[in-house]
Amino acid sequence: TITPGELLCLGSSLAFSGLFYYLYRKKARVVARIQEAQKLQVDDNLPALVSAAEGRCLPYVALEGIVLPAQAALTSHYHEGLQGVIQKRLLREHRLIWNSLARSW
Repeated sequence: TITPGELLCLGSSLAFSGLFYYLYRKKARVVARIQEAQKLQVDDNLPALVSAAEGRCLPYVALEGIVLPAQAALTSHYHEGLQGVIQKRLLREHRLIWNSLARSW
């Protein structure tokens, strides 16, 4: 015979497995979209391409080109001749929606 405690454990285990599988599949779709991203070169045609796009936004685009540092490039202490730069990121929140359940934006 199966006790109610065992049924509860089995049900919660199935629920958590289903939730984690759903989250896994959702993230796998995002990764697939990123891997299929269009590769563009940083050149004079890029601003015209962005302004011609719908909403003036290009989703999941890989930019390739030469990056110049604003001041001095960072040099590696561990690999001689290896240099890098820090990318400044800007995140824009287009729309805020009030969540009445969580009482947050």
